[in-house]
Amino acid sequence: MLSYIESHETVFRLFSFFSIFIMMAAFEWLFPKRLLSVSKAKRWLNNISLMVFNTIALRIIFPVAAAGFAAWCQANGIGLFHFFEISHGIAVLLSIVALDGIIWFQHRLFHTVPLLWRLHAVHHADRDLDVTSGARFHTLEILLSMLIKLAAIALLGAPVVAVILFEIILSGMALFNHSNVALPHSIDKVVRWFVVTPDMHRVHHSIHRHESDSNFGFNLAIWDRLFNTYRAQPDEGHYGMTIGLSYVREEKHVVWLFGLLRMPFTRNKTLSSEPSNEQNNSTL
Repeated sequence: MLSYIESHETVFRLFSFFSIFIMMAAFEWLFPKRLLSVSKAKRWLNNISLMVFNTIALRIIFPVAAAGFAAWCQANGIGLFHFFEISHGIAVLLSIVALDGIIWFQHRLFHTVPLLWRLHAVHHADRDLDVTSGARFHTLEILLSMLIKLAAIALLGAPVVAVILFEIILSGMALFNHSNVALPHSIDKVVRWFVVTPDMHRVHHSIHRHESDSNFGFNLAIWDRLFNTYRAQPDEGHYGMTIGLSYVREEKHVVWLFGLLRMPFTRNKTLSSEPSNEQNNSTL
């Protein structure tokens, strides 16, 4: 099965992405959590346009995708797993967990370093959360993320199939936990012990810095609990909280594609202001 996935990477990735996207979009329509404050048509048009632009940019700048790079590392014996006698299945599992942890640290780094935050703020400037928010990232952040991912693959010597599965899991979970779905509380409180749920991740998109500097995970929930950045609920509740950034509220910066691409380079005082240093009081 693993070898079949490896030999049909593109099919598996596209099928998984669009299946999860359609499923979460349908659930949002049937069981919405919050009323949206911005035109859904405008947001979808520009968030999806940004995703397509990013995909093209990645293919141009990195003609060999992460899985192709993993195959090259494997052929040349590069990475830690090539120095230890462990089974292929264990190497795959450890690689997926390790890559997820590295992405968690990367996400926290983008909240900590002011220059990186200017790029990541494009993601947080979205005034609503839905399935398209999971693919709304500035192009430069996507390119930097790919460099970090390639470095992690080289360090680990991650098997090709592990990289493919990780990318499928990561993109699918991003669509899931950014979705505007009302997951029943009884289910949410159990699931969030293992993976990041929509309610758990929504706290991270709060307008308040002490809340947006929590719940950094995209997939496994363990990292935020382990590093004391877990916050159970927003102070104002999921229906009363404000999503987005306090210093970026104009529609031209929040919704439109050109404004999203231009945002990190805007010299306007409102847009260039960095987040305040509110204390991060995590709720366990």
